[in-house]
Amino acid sequence: MATVIIMELLLFVSFLLPCWANTAPLATLSTAETATNTGTDHLALMEFRSLITGDPSQALRSWGNQSIPLCQWHGITCGKRGNRRGRVIALDLPDLNLEGNIVSSLGNLTYLRQLDLRANSFHGIIPSELGRLAQLEHLNLSSNSIGGEIPPALASCEHLQVVSLRRNNLQGVIPAAFGDLSELQVIDLKHNMLKGSIPQELASLQNLKVLIVGHNNLTGDIPFELWSLKSLVYLDLKANMITGQIPTDIGNLENLSPIPSSLGNLSSLAVLDVQVNGLTGNIPESFGNLNQLSVLSLTSNNLTGQIPDTLGKLYSLTEFYLNGNELEGQNKLSGSLQSDVGNKFPKLKRYDVFNNAFHGTIPLSLCNISALEMLQLAINSFSGVVPECLGNLKNLFALVLTENQLEARSDEDWSFISSLTNCTKLQYIILSKNKLEGVLPKSVANLSTSLGTFSITNNTVSGNIPEGIGNLIGLGTLHLGDNLLNGTIPDSLGNLQNLVELDMTLNKLSGLIPTTLGNLTMLNRLSLDENMLNGPLPSSLGSCPLEFLSLANNQLVGPIPKEIFLISTLSDFASFQGNKLTGILPPEVGDLINLARLDVSGNTISGSIPTSLGKCSSLQYLSIQENLFEGTIPSSMEQLKGLQVLDLSRNNLSGQIPEFIGRMQGLTNLNISFNNFEGQVPKLGIFLNASTFFIEGNSGLCGGIPQLNLPPCINHTSKKWSHKLVLVISLGSTTLCIILACSLFIIWKSKDHVRNIRQILSLPNGPRMRVSYADLVKATSGFASENLLGTGSFGSVYRGTIMNDGQEVSVAVKVLRLQQRGASQSFLAECETLRCIRHRNLVKILTVCSSIDSSGVDFKALVFEFMPNGDLDKWLHHHLLEDGNHRVLNLSERIDIAIDVACALEYLHCHKPVPVVHCDLKPSNILLDNEKVAHLGDFGLARFLHEDDTSLPVISSGWATRRGTVGYAAPEYGQGNEVSTHGDTYSYGILLLEMFTGKRPTDDEFAHDFNLHKYVELALRDQVTRVVDQDLLSAIEDGKQKIPMSDSDSITGITIASITSILNIGIMCSKELPADRIQISDAMKELLDIKEKYRTRLPRIDDQQVKE
Repeated sequence: MATVIIMELLLFVSFLLPCWANTAPLATLSTAETATNTGTDHLALMEFRSLITGDPSQALRSWGNQSIPLCQWHGITCGKRGNRRGRVIALDLPDLNLEGNIVSSLGNLTYLRQLDLRANSFHGIIPSELGRLAQLEHLNLSSNSIGGEIPPALASCEHLQVVSLRRNNLQGVIPAAFGDLSELQVIDLKHNMLKGSIPQELASLQNLKVLIVGHNNLTGDIPFELWSLKSLVYLDLKANMITGQIPTDIGNLENLSPIPSSLGNLSSLAVLDVQVNGLTGNIPESFGNLNQLSVLSLTSNNLTGQIPDTLGKLYSLTEFYLNGNELEGQNKLSGSLQSDVGNKFPKLKRYDVFNNAFHGTIPLSLCNISALEMLQLAINSFSGVVPECLGNLKNLFALVLTENQLEARSDEDWSFISSLTNCTKLQYIILSKNKLEGVLPKSVANLSTSLGTFSITNNTVSGNIPEGIGNLIGLGTLHLGDNLLNGTIPDSLGNLQNLVELDMTLNKLSGLIPTTLGNLTMLNRLSLDENMLNGPLPSSLGSCPLEFLSLANNQLVGPIPKEIFLISTLSDFASFQGNKLTGILPPEVGDLINLARLDVSGNTISGSIPTSLGKCSSLQYLSIQENLFEGTIPSSMEQLKGLQVLDLSRNNLSGQIPEFIGRMQGLTNLNISFNNFEGQVPKLGIFLNASTFFIEGNSGLCGGIPQLNLPPCINHTSKKWSHKLVLVISLGSTTLCIILACSLFIIWKSKDHVRNIRQILSLPNGPRMRVSYADLVKATSGFASENLLGTGSFGSVYRGTIMNDGQEVSVAVKVLRLQQRGASQSFLAECETLRCIRHRNLVKILTVCSSIDSSGVDFKALVFEFMPNGDLDKWLHHHLLEDGNHRVLNLSERIDIAIDVACALEYLHCHKPVPVVHCDLKPSNILLDNEKVAHLGDFGLARFLHEDDTSLPVISSGWATRRGTVGYAAPEYGQGNEVSTHGDTYSYGILLLEMFTGKRPTDDEFAHDFNLHKYVELALRDQVTRVVDQDLLSAIEDGKQKIPMSDSDSITGITIASITSILNIGIMCSKELPADRIQISDAMKELLDIKEKYRTRLPRIDDQQVKE
């Protein structure tokens, strides 16, 4: 909304240029008089200067210089007459990059009338002492980093006319005391973190002309008293969480048009901006009374109904926004656009009804709006053809008709392209996702050379790409993908020197890739996959600064030119999959040090895997499957620390599986099947979870975990009789005796240890079932891979069935991996914790087994009640199957689970006599029973607060130093701090954010100082629905199709409001400092309140419909 921004800027320039008739630099005062009158001011200013920690332009160099009078210091204006003579009346230091705090002594500048420190780097708070400035008229501290609350004491500055505090970090509420400032004309608090409602006391400001409070966290309804402000000319409430309906009496604001003479050239300003809130209901017909309104923005609310005919009286309207961007909220206005809409708004420049439910044809009268610059009708249900008369709009720069039902079958239907050649200012033509058919006309070559974006993706356009398209030298984006285009790629595309994105994927293009594409020295993304392109890859592509290159699934032949691997900017994706490429993978591949994903699968590339591949330190995904690679896996690949997916399957690789693959901590998926590997399968890292790696088709492998069912590895050594036979037999006998003695000792210790464990588990609820190692082997079918439920840091969990009192009981058996450092202590910690606690939202332990396995090795296992609905992580990220259909958790279920977990934590944290800290709260440790009731599990890292660590024998530093899982562990744990309930609260906050955004805290987009907490916190200001789990939003839409229209939109508003409130709780729980986090009991109470409001405010709809 460029016009709005410009008008705001001009508005404040005019307000903040005071005409000081009685001001002038005072150079002629005597020294004695100056000292007498300016002593207090001098002291205040020098104290202000002392707290300036950064002054890159040396703006304050003159301050304090005894040879320069105070009134000649930079930024200082002094009064000329009366009591103000020689006294500071204005302090103007804007745009100087000053850094520091605003000192309280500025409140001693008795005669100060203007304080302008905008666009610097001031931090700290606004001193309440500024309230002593009784003469102050203009206060501008905008565009700094000031925090804290707005001091109510500013209301003591009874002559204030302008208050601009925009773009800071202010919190708290808008002071109701501002209503006492009878001379106040401008309030600008935009882009802060203010909360609460708009004070109704502001209705007392009868001189108020501008009220801008957009981009905060304000809630509640718009106070109806505001509509009595007859002088109001500019109202901006956008990007808050304001709800309710637009009052019908808003039409009383008749002065949202004529501008006071004091605003200079802005005599026609009239702006009403309430976009990105939660406003509901219809657009009031009384809007038609605002007959001088020039800008009307109702974007991204929950408005319904049709556009009132009365808006046709707004003849001065130049910008009209009704779009409901679904990333920021949704209007669902419906009906068709009036046929004479273009005649009613003759001055309109921008018409935006994006993302609503309008239908019918595009009115021809729009062609009569000669001033129209932007026509945005995307994501509606408009049908028919694109009007040919749009070519009459000489000023048109953007035509956006995406995602409608528009048609073009014949050359006549495409005639609008020829007409648009008259629009010489046109920069955007976006026609994707419609029902366009037929052939793209050759007249496309005659469109304006200023055209920057042309998109027809996802239609069924056929025929050749016109050679003349190369005339559009201004193109930066050309999207022709997902159509039926055939023929060859025009050589003329090499003329598009400004092209950044070229997408021709999913067509029927054939022939060679033009070498002229190498001329595109700004090309960033090239997508030619899923066509029938043939011939070799042109080495000229190496001249393009590509970040993304996809040539997959064509018929390309020959080797991959080394020049492509020398593109230093290639960082996102390089895909050559599914072609007929040959040759070797050149060593230059190691130059792709910034590349994240490389796929050369499905070709006939041969040779060895280049050792230089280890230099690709940013690589996360590597697939070379289904080629002819041979040799061993190079040791240099150990350097690929960030690798997550590695697919080497269906090649001719040989040798042993390197141990270093098991040490790749980030590796989540490994496929080396159908090669010629042999020898021992490692037993570490990814090789401990049979569901994450694939090794079939390698007949020479042995060993590994039992689930692989591989033969044991045999050491083939020569047995030679020698003269030392007697010595060997003697040594063997001695060794056997030692082994027998050690075995007897281990058995004795084991029995003693079992007694200790049973003592730990002696709960007051009576005896527990007893199980042996053999029982658990039988229950889990030998710990078979098909019964593996999951693998954690200290062990694996299997599903099993055991007999208890003559009945079959489904259980979950957690087998400790005792060779893992800290596993034994984890076992003891879990036993000790579960011995003392019991709650409906904690996992129920049935028994424990501490014994010796069939190999004579220590064996420890915990047996829990089986949870048939698995863990929360799978529900959030893997969309489990239920009755053959993919299922996601709906909002009600997620709220219930969040409350269940909060109840469990509240029980642990308030446990008597000693609180328990879980220390590892995350979705995979939350299990769901038949009714999806959540149970908190895995107490392997749990601690009793203030416990003596020596109470757990032989403390292992591997266990004692563990503080949870990366992404969920509190930041203070990373600094070595002791565990506390605050740490669990942090993890719970992250869990809430993950549950309702669908984002893991460890996702790639969260790096360095940008984490899930900050991602959501930023979005809560103005783009909350952008971060909400899209599965939740999809569920809303699916559910709305089964209920009356009158109920559907209220559901959307209620749902978004509920999710927003929950995300706010997640933010409060996951604050960086422990002392800033709320208690888990308070979080639980707020969630219960949200649940009650959500369920009582919903229309009475059948529960089953909502679940569906």
